[in-house]
Amino acid sequence: MTAPARHNLPRPGTSFVGREPDLSDLLRLLGSSRSVTIRGADGIGKTRLALHVAEQSTVSFPDGVWFADLTDVCTRLEVYARIAEAVGVVEEAGQPLATTVTEALRDRRLLLVLDSCEHVAEEVTEIGDALLASCPSVSLMLTSEQAVRLSGGTVWMVPPMSQPVVARNAPPPDPATTEPVRLFLDRARTRDPRFEASLEELDAISALCDLAGGMPLGIELLGAQAPESGVRNLLQGLRAHLASPELRPGPGQAVSRSQVLPVVLDYVYRNLPEPERVLLRRLSVFRGWDLELAEQVCSDEGLPESAILDLLTSLLNRSLATVTGEFEGRVRYRLPEAVRRFAEDRLAAEGEDTLFQERLLDRMLVLVEDLSGKLESSRSMPWSERDAGRRRVLAEYDTLRSLLRRSHHRAAAEAGLRLCVSLSAHWVSHHNYSEGAHWMDRLLDLEEAAKAPSRARALVGRAQLARVRRDHDLARGTGEEGLRLCREAGDDLFVRTAFNLLALVEVRDRCVERASVLVEESLRLCREAGDTWGEAIALSTRAALVAQQGDHPTADHHYNAALTLLRGIDHRWGVGVVLIGQARAAEIGGDLMTADRCYREALDTQRMIGTTAEEARCLAGIGRVAHALGSPGQAYDYLSEGLLLSHQSGQRAEAARILTSIARAAFEDDLREPACRLAGAAVALRERVGLPTQGAPWPFVDVEPVRRRRRHLVAWWEQGYRMGQAEAVLEAERLVAEARRPPEQRSRVSSAPVDEGKKTPEKKRTRSSGRNGTGRRRTPAATYPPDVTRPQDSLTKRELEIALLVSTGLSNPEIARDLFISPSTAARHVANINRKMGFHSRTQITAWVERHKAD
Repeated sequence: MTAPARHNLPRPGTSFVGREPDLSDLLRLLGSSRSVTIRGADGIGKTRLALHVAEQSTVSFPDGVWFADLTDVCTRLEVYARIAEAVGVVEEAGQPLATTVTEALRDRRLLLVLDSCEHVAEEVTEIGDALLASCPSVSLMLTSEQAVRLSGGTVWMVPPMSQPVVARNAPPPDPATTEPVRLFLDRARTRDPRFEASLEELDAISALCDLAGGMPLGIELLGAQAPESGVRNLLQGLRAHLASPELRPGPGQAVSRSQVLPVVLDYVYRNLPEPERVLLRRLSVFRGWDLELAEQVCSDEGLPESAILDLLTSLLNRSLATVTGEFEGRVRYRLPEAVRRFAEDRLAAEGEDTLFQERLLDRMLVLVEDLSGKLESSRSMPWSERDAGRRRVLAEYDTLRSLLRRSHHRAAAEAGLRLCVSLSAHWVSHHNYSEGAHWMDRLLDLEEAAKAPSRARALVGRAQLARVRRDHDLARGTGEEGLRLCREAGDDLFVRTAFNLLALVEVRDRCVERASVLVEESLRLCREAGDTWGEAIALSTRAALVAQQGDHPTADHHYNAALTLLRGIDHRWGVGVVLIGQARAAEIGGDLMTADRCYREALDTQRMIGTTAEEARCLAGIGRVAHALGSPGQAYDYLSEGLLLSHQSGQRAEAARILTSIARAAFEDDLREPACRLAGAAVALRERVGLPTQGAPWPFVDVEPVRRRRRHLVAWWEQGYRMGQAEAVLEAERLVAEARRPPEQRSRVSSAPVDEGKKTPEKKRTRSSGRNGTGRRRTPAATYPPDVTRPQDSLTKRELEIALLVSTGLSNPEIARDLFISPSTAARHVANINRKMGFHSRTQITAWVERHKAD
């Protein structure tokens, strides 16, 4: 394989046992059907089976296998938000999230696994059918307790684990080889590697598996108890529990299979020591946690903090909790969903649910308010300390979502709005605009919200989200109302915040006079209060306003003043944002050296923080400046990398701008035909996102006075206008590779116009090589013959660097460290090399480089 498989599949804490026939059948089914729903009762192993199928399918989906957990979503928007988060799509300002996701996936060949769909079956059906119709190479695999039928899809019923049917007169099978017994023994040996079972005990284990109804989770829990309780005692105890009067459904009736798992859970729960029962109940309030959080929320006088670690370890050994990974040196835990719901019911039965939900809420409020305070604090502190809150919110985000939902359901507007106010910085910096607006709107609509103390701040936060979504009318109206209420409450901090955001809105709308008044008032208030962060934002807003008026030297002075303040407090996120604004203003003003310096510094900052959309903007800016400075090779390198990032993250407007920049550079490089096609594709893309456009052959309208030659430009431009985005990106990659060749070695391109109703031979080849008869994407043929093509002639400068490092045996992470890029960027370049040359492995790249090294 050219690189590690692209996926985000969670790592199971235990091994996958059995289900070989199911796995084989599902893999075949997934190869013939674009949507498969894995249906079964709670605890039957749907998620584990789906994850194992997905792991085995990565080779079939070159654009990745992506997992989205829908356990606690309730709305269509939330489903789209989870999908976007899974596949790495970034919400595009001014565009519906559903449109951004659909357009980003339109030409990708990937598998999307949607887990736990039963409670949003209607929404998932609508979204799934829309994705299948719009994205012909996307496949879906769903897990659900109820059937979710997508158009043309298949529903696979997961059977319980059972003993094999014995043929007549055949000897009985060895119990140790049956699926349920193998699973039981595996979990028992996970608890105690020395565990062994005699032949009689194997028969008892078979009986235990039958009593558990063949439900894998029930078998796992019983297996984990076996080393401690003994197999025979376990069997006797479970039989006695099932025979107890409180569990008998009625005379002559048995416990149904759907009720078996809760019965097994109840049996295991009753046999736990009391401290473990207490901890298990209290852990149900989390969607994930680490030891420190469990100690802070779950401990009290009866359950001391010092006992939490040992009790949690015991729950792990009993398969009642699982390890999900590690975050910043802290082990993360989670309860299986069936166990969490069971424990949640027991917490409610003990009358402790409200108490521990409130304790969790208090702790999460401290966490998110720490995030908000540090990101907007004027106190000087290391960036690692300031950024720690942001990273911690990412780790606890599922729990925070559950608290927002609970606040809305209980009409607890104040608690929910406090969470929203502090999460505003997270939603803005991570481009989760729609999700943030969704929660704020729902909580502000509550009757209690009218009297909530946090309402004024929440209105300012809602205005911030409206501003970044480019809904300036809403931002202005909501921001002014928030400003009025904050003034009445004497909340000086949010008064300054409101002035800053309203000034930004007026600058974006080019309302010079009003913007000037607002920004000067904001500066005055921030300076009087010693608010360094607010003053820096106001200065950068003033700089943008001055730059709009054409005074670029003064704008540069204000930007530098803002950067001095932000660097003084080591606020790198703020530095990155201001640098992008300064770079863009300098580029427009013709100060290319300043623009280049600012874009490059901003790029380093954005890569460190991990903001894909801003990273793409910086790459594109460096490329444009390099072209203007007469460095076409460097321009092509940066523009092509920025285009790929924009395309993959769903940023269509930025992709259109970069396509135009590549087209301009190529046109000047005498590659007129492909340049015009890219320009046409860029205009079509701008139209789809609602940006202003011009007619053919923009931007080359006045460059060709000869009518016949102008008709050629128009014909090529119109070909590009009919391209899809993915096709345009491939065209750009080919163009960049061609442009890097010496002029005498370039392919000769046709200069004859083509009838509008016909495709060029090159375009026909692109279309036919991209799809097979089933609508699936095929591996593209090599763009260059490797036997006669040298690496330096066919690869970009960055690709050549990476190919040379691949030939030395370095892995993608090692290449990333050497070149100061991310491992994912290194993997993308390796994949591009393979696609260009028709390779399928790193060994082929190495052999190719070695073959031409003497050249």
